[in-house]
Amino acid sequence: MTQGRAYLDHNATSPVRPEVAAAVARALALPGNPSSVHQEGRAARAALEAAREAVAQLAGTAPDRVVFTSGGTEAANAVLSGALRRAGLPAPSKLLIGATEHPCVSAGHRFAPDCVETIPVDASGRIDLGALGARLDTLRDAVVLVSVHAANNETGVVQPLSEIVALARGHGRALVHSDAVQAMGKIPVDFDGLGLDALTLSGHKFAAPKGVGALALAEGVGLEAPFLRGGGQERRLRGGTENLPGLAGMGAAAELAATRLASEAQRLGLLRDELEAGVLARAPDAVVFGRGAPRLPNTLSFAVPGLDAATALIALDLAGVAVSSGSACASGKVARSPVLAAMGVSPALSAGALRVSLGWNTVESDGPRFLDAFERVISSLYKRRGEAA
Repeated sequence: MTQGRAYLDHNATSPVRPEVAAAVARALALPGNPSSVHQEGRAARAALEAAREAVAQLAGTAPDRVVFTSGGTEAANAVLSGALRRAGLPAPSKLLIGATEHPCVSAGHRFAPDCVETIPVDASGRIDLGALGARLDTLRDAVVLVSVHAANNETGVVQPLSEIVALARGHGRALVHSDAVQAMGKIPVDFDGLGLDALTLSGHKFAAPKGVGALALAEGVGLEAPFLRGGGQERRLRGGTENLPGLAGMGAAAELAATRLASEAQRLGLLRDELEAGVLARAPDAVVFGRGAPRLPNTLSFAVPGLDAATALIALDLAGVAVSSGSACASGKVARSPVLAAMGVSPALSAGALRVSLGWNTVESDGPRFLDAFERVISSLYKRRGEAA
């Protein structure tokens, strides 16, 4: 990180921890292929399986349920390819997705357009359980795949996965996938306890290297065909030699996240709440998105009427503060956030949306630095308003 800067964009990517970098270096020194049977291969395999065990523990499942991928997008694409099966059921014929899903879900599936339906969310960004239940009731004869993320990448709003799974089980022929990319390492995720059929995650969101991720499949649930054809790696679902250094780093990051989950949630939650209070004190007309709903402890998403996000981002960056206007996947695009649109936020207000997301290397001085820079941006906006009046 650049000296003297405040990096507050952990939902885009969380910088690699020093301990994780050390684990990557150790794995780079291993000469063997994890699929080889000689001593060097066995050492590589041991490192790979240690990483799988750590990721499984963080996700709340058994290691043999975890399949490694190149990231959350590949994992979600594989699950939503139409190949997901529960024993005794045919392929899903309908896909129901939440209105605020990440593009890896909303644009990454392979269902025909007339087989996909969007379930609305309320003004806070939480899935409309009544609408989901009603739609499942009308699809009693169909096998349905429901995909709702665990937490939103822009607003941090946490979804009621237990209730969603309960509705699916009441249907009897519905499977549930959750994109847990933003939740993993920030709040507890219990794959087995929730009763999910599939879960996907990405390492770089919890301080692992970029380019590694995983999917988890419940007992009795699998993919009908490999999503990457080649060798027999990863339960014969993803061919190709595994990215051992990256996965070893993800294992180390998962272990660190698991041991510090509660303490970091408390620390970052307090810092986030101080930031939120500071924003509202300086801009009383600011709107905090998802404020009335459960949110990730590290995430603050807000907008000030009349404030242009692009202008604010440049000013904050010049002041040494890195934040985002929303999803990093939409960086550089001048477009209304589909997440905020689904929540009923006006185009004018969503044009000024800013996202502050904290992480492991956030320190107390980062908050005042952001607020000082934000105050200068707001003062300029309010001065222009006064001149216009």
